[in-house]
Amino acid sequence: MPFRTLDGLDVSGKRVLLRADLNVPVRDGRITDLTRIERLTPTIKELSDKGAKVIVCSHFDRPKGKRVPEMSLGPVAVALGQVLGKQVRFAEDCTGVIAEQSVMRLNPGEVLVLENTRFHAAEEKNDPAFAKDLAKLADIYVNDAFSAAHRAHASTEGVARLLPAYAGRLMQAELEALDAALGNPARPVAAIVGGAKVSTKLELLGNLVGRVNLLVIGGAMANTFLAAQGIAVGKSLQEAEMHDTAREILAQAAKAECEVLLPTDAVVATEFVPNPPTQVVPVDAVPADAMILDIGPATVTAFEQRLPALRTLVWNGPVGAFETPPFDAATVALAKAVAEATAKGGLRSVAGGGDTVSALRHAGVLDKMSYVSTAGGAFLEWLEGKTLPGVAALEA
Repeated sequence: MPFRTLDGLDVSGKRVLLRADLNVPVRDGRITDLTRIERLTPTIKELSDKGAKVIVCSHFDRPKGKRVPEMSLGPVAVALGQVLGKQVRFAEDCTGVIAEQSVMRLNPGEVLVLENTRFHAAEEKNDPAFAKDLAKLADIYVNDAFSAAHRAHASTEGVARLLPAYAGRLMQAELEALDAALGNPARPVAAIVGGAKVSTKLELLGNLVGRVNLLVIGGAMANTFLAAQGIAVGKSLQEAEMHDTAREILAQAAKAECEVLLPTDAVVATEFVPNPPTQVVPVDAVPADAMILDIGPATVTAFEQRLPALRTLVWNGPVGAFETPPFDAATVALAKAVAEATAKGGLRSVAGGGDTVSALRHAGVLDKMSYVSTAGGAFLEWLEGKTLPGVAALEA
């Protein structure tokens, strides 16, 4: 999908409204992860260096249309200034007199952060009047928040229809990576899909079987697929009501000539606690009092044997209960194998989703993939084949 970028755009002296994702994790008043801020800085620096008056807007948490002091973007503006190495101004509202006066005081090259857009209920309602109030602040709109692009809100979609709209560098990188992964990928292409429930990734699986050559299913959702084929999975987490759906997905995959790799062996335990007694068993030999908590080494090997032939890989979701040792073993092993194949230059690897990012960080390969998206819902909806409102508004 062609979209407008910052290439060749003259922003000197212009007011640029930059939609960012400053919804960073905070614990006890402290920002615990600066990743989203750090990824935003190239766009801000480029705009600032070219003489733009940069006006940053973002949501933060879920204040439900009310002013909640603990959800103010004030501290985030301070952190942004520290990362940028320059002063960042802050306006205590995102529209109205306060915002307008704060923008008027901006000089070319300076940066201003507006208060949390979700302090206004009109934001999530995509209220046209609220979008117009935001648009009044700027001459140009730049969206660098792919992670919020699946929401048709005033600051992501409404204002983009009122101003000349462009993708920021982070948005551009996300869209180009995803297009290379699923839009027009080098083949053969594979997908690793993990997580707990088939029901939450039904549309994703349905879209992928028609797009990839190999679909690797792990996590607790694999238990549902196994049980749907009459395999006893003991006390494992699985969705009995999704058995028919699982069989339908397997039939769709067969029709599309998509190979589905399900676990052939598993790591099981009788209790889900850190470092319990475990055993590796074939999936058709799970003890009645045990539960599957990770895929087994033979399954990992089966994927690793297919890896050299692959040219593109998309990953969403860990393949085991990776946050509880030793059930992180398969996810770590797969992650390291993918990272090694990526480093050799033969594989383009694109991953995303909150748990996936955490798992890759845990495996020590977060920076060794071709691209890792910090987006959650937007990444998932893109993989499901859906049109994202915030992206559609940037189409060239």
